[in-house]
Amino acid sequence: MMHFLESAKRFLWAFVELAFLVVLSLVLIYLILGNDSGAFVVSVADNVQKFANGIQTPSLIGLAILMVIVLVITRRLKGERTPDIKTDRSPPQP
Repeated sequence: MMHFLESAKRFLWAFVELAFLVVLSLVLIYLILGNDSGAFVVSVADNVQKFANGIQTPSLIGLAILMVIVLVITRRLKGERTPDIKTDRSPPQP
């Protein structure tokens, strides 16, 4: 059962990545060709623009903070360490 769930998760993530790349490609085509790029490309670009205009600034800040927290937690769970900042400015010991 776990094998099925893992393969389903990989498949769904691959589908999400592919869909995201398609949307980004259509937006790029719209940026290059403008309104002459076709009705479908223009409608996708309009939908992306409406979605981007509908998101408020505090929501974007909250999403960015949430993404950083998830990134830090996943790195800690994998055993990776985040770079430590040295605050001790004493000279190195010989």
